Amino acid sequence: MDKEELIETVLESETIFRGKVITLQHQRVRLPGGGESMREIVRHPGAVAILAEPSPDHLLFVEQYRLGPNEVLLEVPAGKLEPGESAMDCAKRELEEETGYRGGCLNQLYSFYTSPGFADEKIELFVATDLRKGNLALDEDEFLNVRILHRDEIVHLLQDGAIRDAKTLISVLWWLRDERQTW
Repeated sequence: MDKEELIETVLESETIFRGKVITLQHQRVRLPGGGESMREIVRHPGAVAILAEPSPDHLLFVEQYRLGPNEVLLEVPAGKLEPGESAMDCAKRELEEETGYRGGCLNQLYSFYTSPGFADEKIELFVATDLRKGNLALDEDEFLNVRILHRDEIVHLLQDGAIRDAKTLISVLWWLRDERQTW
């Protein structure tokens, strides 16, 4: 089949929930074979994740409690886009707000969908180097620990299964792929 022959056509869409961060839609679709089916889609404004290297062979992480899995996770700094905000501006803002660091050099690497089977959330991944201290400015409902970890510690955490957040796994595995990598 050609790509175009795989596309589902939305016949009807109903918003069944609108929250502070997400919207949930119930959609009736026409399938490529001509039949119909129902889909539930989570709409999300998009987000950024920042692979922040404060010094060679070190990365910045945040530890924070996540209600969904009901545990404290180790994650790269990240956050959602505000209305009208560019991904670059969001990355700069989130890096400083969550870690207290500013990126002297901030480059966009690539983007990926978090769970495309039911959500449209897309994360834009950035790498930040030449970091300098800025001001930590957490949201009033945000509580976290900032950690700086060496490459060897990160490898051990991966081997132990202690890093389980998808955006963090993607980011860290990219960073570790070639030890000679320079930004």
